[in-house]
Amino acid sequence: MAGYSFFWGGYLLSASYLVFAFTQMYVIMPLAVCPNCVYFRLRNSLCISGLNVISKKMVKEGNIKDFPKRGQGLFCHNNLYMAAKLSPILAMIPALFLNFSFLLLTIFLTVVGLLLFRIFVIFPKIACVHCRAKKICPNAKAMGLSK
Repeated sequence: MAGYSFFWGGYLLSASYLVFAFTQMYVIMPLAVCPNCVYFRLRNSLCISGLNVISKKMVKEGNIKDFPKRGQGLFCHNNLYMAAKLSPILAMIPALFLNFSFLLLTIFLTVVGLLLFRIFVIFPKIACVHCRAKKICPNAKAMGLSK
């Protein structure tokens, strides 16, 4: 929004992104991914996202064999998740050229830094290594953490 504030479509673009990211994380994941996860079945369990608790209140238990499907297909959860993480970065690049400011550059570097921190620290060193679903999770397999 800060990078495209000179253009009314910037607000529309920002609002669309927020709706997409919120829907991807707090609607699609609890409805489609969580019911098939091992944490859905474990009593008093809490996964790294905590969404298994919400999911248990919304849907019935799925099939754990379907959990790896979260990484299959063009519009699978993993691809939508990555789109939600990368799209703000990609949208900020043209904004830096069109409407440069040090505030926008700081926001851009902060978002890139947070994404890299999540990929290189949170997932491999905190979340995935302790996850009970890592043997069947396509994300853990892709990072070589499923062993």
